[in-house]
Amino acid sequence: MRPGLPPDQPSCSAADLSLHLLRLGDDALVLGQRLCQWITRAPTVDEDLALSNIALDLIGHARALFTRAGALDGTGRTEDDFAYARSDREFTNALLTELPNGDFATTVARQLAYTHYAVLFYEALAHSADTELAAFGSRAAKEVAFHRMHADRWTVTLGRGTEESARRMRHGLERVWPYTGELFEEDAVLRRLAASGTAPSPAPLYETWLWQVTAVVAEAGLTAPTPTWSARGGRAGLHTEEFGPLVAELQSVRRQFPGGTW
Repeated sequence: MRPGLPPDQPSCSAADLSLHLLRLGDDALVLGQRLCQWITRAPTVDEDLALSNIALDLIGHARALFTRAGALDGTGRTEDDFAYARSDREFTNALLTELPNGDFATTVARQLAYTHYAVLFYEALAHSADTELAAFGSRAAKEVAFHRMHADRWTVTLGRGTEESARRMRHGLERVWPYTGELFEEDAVLRRLAASGTAPSPAPLYETWLWQVTAVVAEAGLTAPTPTWSARGGRAGLHTEEFGPLVAELQSVRRQFPGGTW
């Protein structure tokens, strides 16, 4: 029986759980890295601090998830190994998280989509049969709830601001919306984890997510997009053309000084 599960709970494969944690960690790390690109470039000093703090929270989530994944997969890999010693094709993040920041409104739209999903997912994870995962889910849900409030506030502010800010917010929503469906895709790994009570399937969360984000967009005086196509492939290591440079930036110091310690 895997540690963390109560004795009457069916166990799931350590490989399944390790892969799932890696996906979640990649989501958090990649989005955190994107948000770090706003440092010294945000529209106000307050937003510079807000976005950098959100990024720090996400990178903290990635560290915890990578550490547990490495303990489960039998390789002994550390958080640094996962972050700095993989090629871009080895990352399993959802494509939404790697989208370029664009302007501030596009970043807000991406945050709106991701944070509403993440809060729902982590709240469900807080009920995991794995006590360690449940504790992480409870903590992460509380932190991401503040990120969600930030995204909601800015969506409404931009949507109800000037004609130009509303246009940019509308464009941002249209840019990111085709990438949201991948967050809720279910595969055999997720089905096995859900059956064991270890992790929730994201698929049942979609309707609540859609209702929530549609309500925020409506409050902003806008209409949620209805995309005619859906992007996917990130979970399988198939990424956008902008992802390679992001990984190169993330890993630049490690590659310049391999094996270096500080």
